[in-house]
Amino acid sequence: MSDDSPERGVMQWVDLPPVWLAGFAVLAWGQARVIPAPVFGSWAVPVGWALVVLGVALGAAAVVQMLRHRTTVIPRRAPRDLVTGGIFALSRNPIYLGDALILTGVTFVFNALLGVALVPIFIAVIQKRFILPEEARIAQQFGTPYHEYTNRVRRWV
Repeated sequence: MSDDSPERGVMQWVDLPPVWLAGFAVLAWGQARVIPAPVFGSWAVPVGWALVVLGVALGAAAVVQMLRHRTTVIPRRAPRDLVTGGIFALSRNPIYLGDALILTGVTFVFNALLGVALVPIFIAVIQKRFILPEEARIAQQFGTPYHEYTNRVRRWV
């Protein structure tokens, strides 16, 4: 498949973190339907929704900050600027961290006990498919300032 083929274009838009997040959330929902395990208790739904809201807020704050810097939020595109302040001073990947919080919250809302195991798998997939390649591109593009940033700020939290 060539880089400009229609199939490649579709795959670029299907292989994005929100699609992976939706897929994992569907797996958690399915697990809760196939193997119900209402063991979390009455606290699970409010805590789950709080995690979802926190994850959305974290991701939204990062997106707003990146847009203010006029840099891309789309993986695999070269950033125009190295964003290191604000929410990015706490995590190098606040959008992906927000996604992990959303997935964790969804597992609580669905009461998907086994679905909780999907969270570290999701994190591993996101790190391998998106974070590591992004870090290599950003290191090549921004050099020393990026390396100094990685010494100050952790990848996740």
